[in-house]
Amino acid sequence: MPLLELRDASLHYEVHGLADRRAPAVVFAHGSGGNALSWWQQVPHFAARHRVVVFDHRGFGRSRCAPDAIDPKHFAADLAAILDAAGIERAALVCQSMGGWTGLPFALAHPERAAALVLAGTPGGLATPAIAADSVGVPQRIAERGFLGMALGRSFAERDPTRAFLYEQIAALNPPETLPAILRRLGALRIEPAAVAVLRVPTRVVIGTEDAFFSVDGMREVADAIPGARLDVLPGVGHSAYFESPADFNALVGAFLEEIA
Repeated sequence: MPLLELRDASLHYEVHGLADRRAPAVVFAHGSGGNALSWWQQVPHFAARHRVVVFDHRGFGRSRCAPDAIDPKHFAADLAAILDAAGIERAALVCQSMGGWTGLPFALAHPERAAALVLAGTPGGLATPAIAADSVGVPQRIAERGFLGMALGRSFAERDPTRAFLYEQIAALNPPETLPAILRRLGALRIEPAAVAVLRVPTRVVIGTEDAFFSVDGMREVADAIPGARLDVLPGVGHSAYFESPADFNALVGAFLEEIA
């Protein structure tokens, strides 16, 4: 699989599927508990019609960089470099949790290259009052449930212990120093609502009712701030809708891609 060498990082990325120019390429940007492997329930589904790009953010999975370079301020430029290397001019961006800090800044910096944007369980750094309120209680909730316990719905491990185990194993492939470094720096990248008021990229915002990081009200504010964005609420689903309820997630994203094709 390709390894893109940048000045301060080596980025692992993969391109799957058909080079069907009639359908937009789709990029999946993982969260801080995952890496490119997290999308194993999406890649085969979407690769039947689209070129699909998955990658490890810098410092995650098979991508490497110095500890002081593990910073979300580089994510949008990293994605642009990956798309350039893959020969993809324009793509739909499907972003989970931390991946929103890649997709939203990329769409703002390169709106002509963003065919669509899906923000799943993520405000993407957008600072709204309800998101700020959600963030206040995160350290306490992590202390109570553990980070991985926050990433999935409360009852998911009981209902599906096999996939819960797989989630933990995928997360364990990330270097141990990466998660503490990235969590310290995510809050420093703030996007004010006025900055997204000019965004004209078709956008869907997805949130599960059991999301332990962000509330439905918070994500509704995110959707309201982005012109034309629509909010989808998934009942009984936690923070990782793509992993917990892949059939619903894939159907939702697939229908959205059909709309913007």
